[in-house]
Amino acid sequence: MATTLNRLTTIKVQKIKTAGYHADGGGLWLQVSGKNAKSWVFRFSLHGRAREMGLGSAARLTLAEARDERDRCNRLLRKFIDPIEERKRERAAAALKEHATITFKDAATAYCTTHQAELGVKHARHWTQTLTQYAVPILGKLNVADIAIGDIVRVLEPIWPTRTAQVVRGRIEKVLDWAETRGYRTGKNPALWRGGLEHLLAKPSKAQKTKHHAALPFAEIPAFMEKLRQQEGSAARALEFTILTTGRSGEILKATPGEIDYAEKIWTVPADRMKAGKEHRVPLGKRSLELASKGSAAYLFPGQHPENPVNGHSMRLMLLRLGYPDLTVHGFRSTFRDWAAERTNYQNHVVEQALAHAIGNAVEAAYRRGDLFDKRRQLMNAWAEYCASKPITAKDKNVVPLRSA
Repeated sequence: MATTLNRLTTIKVQKIKTAGYHADGGGLWLQVSGKNAKSWVFRFSLHGRAREMGLGSAARLTLAEARDERDRCNRLLRKFIDPIEERKRERAAAALKEHATITFKDAATAYCTTHQAELGVKHARHWTQTLTQYAVPILGKLNVADIAIGDIVRVLEPIWPTRTAQVVRGRIEKVLDWAETRGYRTGKNPALWRGGLEHLLAKPSKAQKTKHHAALPFAEIPAFMEKLRQQEGSAARALEFTILTTGRSGEILKATPGEIDYAEKIWTVPADRMKAGKEHRVPLGKRSLELASKGSAAYLFPGQHPENPVNGHSMRLMLLRLGYPDLTVHGFRSTFRDWAAERTNYQNHVVEQALAHAIGNAVEAAYRRGDLFDKRRQLMNAWAEYCASKPITAKDKNVVPLRSA
């Protein structure tokens, strides 16, 4: 061993002028390059791959110090640890220690703020609410650098394997990815499913499919609307307005008189209440205008206190009161969609525009910039007429219409 290790001496290191590599043994080499520049290099092989690791200039690192580095690297190799990768980890950890870190709560807030334009105001708000409700109570005060997979499991286990839990996991993953990119943490993201959480949490059931909002068959709409019109109060009027305009609850509940152009019969919903983040014009028929004219100075559909809007829960209670416990308010949009497809000849994109659905095809979205308002007014008038039509009775169902050939 003595003949292969420590071949060089301090005097030899000073005197060597020949360019090239000069072995000291054990993988340590003195590299002499142009202009008599000298540096220490550690050469090694791991998993069949030859690598070379610079240790530093011979002017700053003595022979004894270079040998200490060589010995440390060889100890790592005996554990099958790559010295180069280990040094990268050490440097990253040192940089992270010096770098100011932030808590998960602050990181989540910063992520949502940074991506607000991409997420949209409403979606960004939902992001914040979801993380605040499920993740922040456990992770909020922890520095992102200290969050481990066990912390993620503590967040998810109580609600796993619901769809909400899967959404929360994905959002935590994105926040921690953001933190790593910004230099606040290093290492594997503990919120990753593949190769991480999949070994600790049950696999979400394939049978757990998305549940669609329960919808009323469109043939029953006239009878339902007749019952609804007999009810008193803001909740009943808000629900009827929601059905006639095919809006979402969040768009209707906070609607104000200032959004209604009574002369032109148009309701303009501001972008911050729209799911797509774009202002949306809604044509109003005679009954919709009547409903919109009965509100307070603050809201079209005020709650118990005129300065507050009616609560969305009130509309759900109205459905229970009418004897429809399985229906959802949102489901009436599906009822309208089915009616339009079965009973009208309006093109699909007109119906989709009436529902304020985003255009999935990017090319189509680029070319279709109008809101098809005139066609939508005709469609919504037809829908209002159908909603106000005479309910079909059991006697009517037994009548067989005679059609001409």
